[in-house]
Amino acid sequence: MNAFAKRNEMPISCFHQGSNFHAYELLGSRSSKRKGVSGVVFRVWAPHAKSVSVVGDFNLWNRAQNPMDRINEEGLWEAFLPGIKQGEPYQYSVEGTDGMLFLKSDPYAYYRAEGKSAYYDLSRFNWKDGEWMEQRKLHKHLGEAINIYEVHAGSWKRNEDGSVLNFRKLADELVPYVADMGYTHLQLLPVMEHKQGSWGYEVTGYYAPDSRYGTPKDFMYLVNKCHEQGIGIIVDWVPGHFPKDEQGMALFDGSACYEYENTPWESCFFDLSRPEVSCFLISNAMYWLEKYHIDGLRVDSVSAMLYLGSGQEQRLHTRETREAVDFLKRMNTAVLSDHPDVLMIAEESSAWPMVTKPPYAGGLGFSFKWNSGWSHDILHYMSLDPTYRSYNHDKITFSLMYAFSENFVLPLSHDEVSNGKGSLLSKMPGEHNQKFAGVRTLLGYMMAHPGKKLQFMGNEFGQFVEWNDSQPLDWHLLDYDSHRKLKQYVRDLNYFYRDNPPLWEIDNSWDGFQWLVHDDQSQCVAAFRRTDEDGRDIIAICNFAPVQRDNYRIGIPQFQDYEIVMNSDEVRYGGSGLPHPEKISAEYTPMHGKPYSIRLDIPAMSVLFLAPPRREEKKAYEKGSAIDAVITE
Repeated sequence: MNAFAKRNEMPISCFHQGSNFHAYELLGSRSSKRKGVSGVVFRVWAPHAKSVSVVGDFNLWNRAQNPMDRINEEGLWEAFLPGIKQGEPYQYSVEGTDGMLFLKSDPYAYYRAEGKSAYYDLSRFNWKDGEWMEQRKLHKHLGEAINIYEVHAGSWKRNEDGSVLNFRKLADELVPYVADMGYTHLQLLPVMEHKQGSWGYEVTGYYAPDSRYGTPKDFMYLVNKCHEQGIGIIVDWVPGHFPKDEQGMALFDGSACYEYENTPWESCFFDLSRPEVSCFLISNAMYWLEKYHIDGLRVDSVSAMLYLGSGQEQRLHTRETREAVDFLKRMNTAVLSDHPDVLMIAEESSAWPMVTKPPYAGGLGFSFKWNSGWSHDILHYMSLDPTYRSYNHDKITFSLMYAFSENFVLPLSHDEVSNGKGSLLSKMPGEHNQKFAGVRTLLGYMMAHPGKKLQFMGNEFGQFVEWNDSQPLDWHLLDYDSHRKLKQYVRDLNYFYRDNPPLWEIDNSWDGFQWLVHDDQSQCVAAFRRTDEDGRDIIAICNFAPVQRDNYRIGIPQFQDYEIVMNSDEVRYGGSGLPHPEKISAEYTPMHGKPYSIRLDIPAMSVLFLAPPRREEKKAYEKGSAIDAVITE
């Protein structure tokens, strides 16, 4: 064992035992000094290799020039090279047990350039988000407003020549847009180096921000800008599988090293039973949170990890499933023990129980889970001709049968507007105005329903065509009145959500939700009450029919008057502008099992939000700008 290995025996042994969760400081290419000489130390795990060399422009890609030393029996290799410069490309030339040679990228490389690994020093970036990071420690996510804007970096906008915006341009254009629209978080489809056309989900460089958008420090600039604007940033992360890339991790040392030997997909499934693979992935999660100040990870395809991409009943009790469960518990325990203020969000579409319960109670330990069942049901319902909605009323109400079984995020994500499913607007039946009314109603209902919110880019202004990752969004649609009005509605709705704790403070309990009307399927009306910890309430009334409901009576549990505080049917949003009284008076008339009631006219295809009158002046939203001054009592 050489001098380095002796000095670092514990981190190395922890790596092979599966408990080194900062393996990115041990492996890869890292600046170092040996006997007073500055250089770079390269380390790679290749347990079955006969030999490994570092190759690059510095040695004319000659594997004989810089062979690596095997420093332990478990297959860790090391070499020290002086004179390596920032951004210098390199690869590993790996000799398998059968003598065949493979040219492989570094799994731990911080940067990749032109398809090759590159040495990159992440230090000396001037972070200016200290106040944000301190405030983040005080966050209690379950009782906070979380409203996420999901973005594919390559197709939100593009340069005039058709090229993608780099990380710095995205920081300067996207981040102010997200802040102005009232979202609390920006979520990016995977930003790691990935195969072209995969939307980011076929990751080829887990530790490297995609070089098509710039350098690692360019990405740091984007994160820093988010935090300066008061926006949290979440990135998609793919710990389940990786592509069968010739220069990637597949058959890294000539045999299955990172992957199970036989996997059913075109991709390779990580072999989660191997301690070194577990360290690679958990360290990668830590890396994005610590080196890039990321506020959360949305963990992709958790169901595929649990069932190894196969039939649920067939795979439920397999060894691979048990290994995935164990890995997910250890990952969430490790991450949230060190960083309890970050979000770990599961994309888990099956009925696997206790995804967001703590591991000590038998759960997987995630902070939140996407509610894919809600997305499926509500989009099916909204796409129906209104004539048939009364026969499918359970699509609205069924989600409340399980709404508090997990901590949910309600997603209207890229999955709902791709692969032939059409855009959100195109799903709505009817003529032009009815389609826009349908989207307004859907989004209003979503904002009132228990659960945090996520909406994909383009939904907010009525993108007509299905999302295409090779083209920018159709921003020219904002030249048209109906699209501008929808965008204004979404903006005002976002601020309304943020300003009203009853809509988010108690998202995971019946204490924050009460049905008022749940069984009026014939008129396609639903109404419910949301309550915050101080007992303040907001009533949401949803009319899913293109028919006005006059003099509609709704039971209420307390005798108090209400006023309309948000209305999707306003003319400035593209609605009919049906007149309403300033005050909706409570009456001593029982209804819906409640001792009192209110009456009002409900516009066709609309959502109304009612709240008790307050002595303070309501916030105004005018001309695309929120007026923050509030005259309090």
